[in-house]
Amino acid sequence: MPHHAKILTVSDGVAEGTRDDRSGAVLAERLVEAGYRLVERRVVGDGTTSVATALVDLADGFTGLLVTTGGTGFGPRDLTPEGTRTVLEREAPGLAEAMRRASPLGPLSRGLAGTRGSCLVLNLPGSPRGALESLDAVLELLPHALDLLAGGRPH
Repeated sequence: MPHHAKILTVSDGVAEGTRDDRSGAVLAERLVEAGYRLVERRVVGDGTTSVATALVDLADGFTGLLVTTGGTGFGPRDLTPEGTRTVLEREAPGLAEAMRRASPLGPLSRGLAGTRGSCLVLNLPGSPRGALESLDAVLELLPHALDLLAGGRPH
């Protein structure tokens, strides 16, 4: 049975309709290619509260993978990690570190990884290339983590 996935794009420009959601689109394509069943895509503007509210809504009662794209850099509105930190129950720093090691610009990402209930949350960069590099860095680890979150036994 495929794992379920949701994508949250965090971008003022996409939320306002002035930019295309290119990162959300490439992530959706990659997740489907990897065998995930994409059950929802959503867009919110940047900000701690907007991210936290959307994550709670998307994660609560959901068993699967929830990736965010955008808001992980050093811009004044890049507050995805701050919003994420307020709703995570357990952080998974090893996943965040592996994603940062995936590219030369990776150390500039402040993204987090962790869990809320049986949902695994990953903050990915906002650029299509950075988002894919980060996801690809951990993609083969995710099924095992998701099985454990869903109550499965370690292998």
